[in-house]
Formats: sequence, structure tokens, C-alpha cells
Amino acid sequence: MSTKPHPPRAERRPRRPGPGEGRVHWKKAACAAVPALVVAAGMALMTAQGALAASFAVSGTTFQVSSGRLTADGLSSYVTTDRSVDGRGRPAALLGLGDAVLSDICQSARIATPVGRVVFRLTAGGPAGEVTASSLIIDGEDLTGDARFGSAEIGRDASTLDRVPGIAGEAGKFGLQAGRVEVTGVRSNAWAATGGNFRLKGLRVEVGLNGRTCF
Repeated sequence: MSTKPHPPRAERRPRRPGPGEGRVHWKKAACAAVPALVVAAGMALMTAQGALAASFAVSGTTFQVSSGRLTADGLSSYVTTDRSVDGRGRPAALLGLGDAVLSDICQSARIATPVGRVVFRLTAGGPAGEVTASSLIIDGEDLTGDARFGSAEIGRDASTLDRVPGIAGEAGKFGLQAGRVEVTGVRSNAWAATGGNFRLKGLRVEVGLNGRTCF
């Protein structure tokens, strides 16, 4: 019987993936990511601009905004016109809120892409903690919910509104304002939304085909 030691075995090199294995389809991924990047960039721009709700061209597509409960230390509202890049005007009710606290927030929009219609959905708050924003402004097509207002003034000249700093309309136009406001079951289809100093705890962004909208 031979007593010669066996030569050491060569280390096994990891197998290279074959065609199509372990690869990212960058073209498909890019198509899916573009809407999220565009909207995220737009949100960053809006936050930087603070209360300048009508200072940018709207996309021409409404999006959904919802929250279980919203409170704010003041409210001002008047009718305005948002414009898209093609110059078309879109009437909206501008709703300006002072320092606002939301139990949760959801924003969603249906967006056409080369791979089909996708849903962009942003959520925050809930178990992670409350969402806060200063000078929150929504240019809404509609808004529903159960509300409680303090010191309401309805029919006040829009140019004299003073409950929320920087929120005032044209002289002679209809306006309303109120002190502390609380709204539960908030639902709105909006053209634009801006805010300063947003704090979005538990932020989650999803983009997907046949995704869920907020409502």
C-alpha cells in the first residue's frame, strides 16, 4: 500500500453565472425608476420653495392625498388657478395650513410609462410616528372629511387673509379662514402640494404596475 501523501486539492473557484443569471435588466429597472425619481425630485423642489404653491407648472394630472387625522393651528383658503406647461389653467381651491400634524399621510398618482401605467405611492406616519409640516399648502380639486374649526370667517376678502403667513389671494375675491382646525378622514384629489420642513417618519415609496392608490 502506498504511503505517499495525496497532493492538496485545488481550491474550487466560484462558478461564473451563465447567460441571464444574476443580472439586472437595467433598461426595465430604469423605466420603473424614472417616475419615482421625477416625483422625488419634484417633492424636494417643492419643499425648498416652501409656501410658493403656484410657483411651478403642474403636471396636468391630479394625485390623491389622504390622512386619518390632520390638525393645524390655522387655515386660509381661496380659489386660485394652477397652470401646466402648455399654458392651460386649472381652477383649484388653495388650502393653506399653519403648523400641521398628521397621524399618517398617503400620496398616490397614476403615471404612464414605457412599460405601462404604474402607480406611484408615498406613505409615512402611522406606527412610525406623526408627520409634521409647516405652511402646508394643497391646491385641491376637492377635499372631504369631518372637520372642526375655531373662529371661522367665511366670505372674507381673500387679500386680507392673515391666519397663515404668506397665504392671501387677490383683492375682491372670496376667501375664508379659521383658527385651529381638526379634520378626520381626509381625502383630496389635488393638482399640487407644498410644505416647508416636512418630517416624514416611516417614509415608504413604492412604484409598481397595478399598484394600490390611497383610496
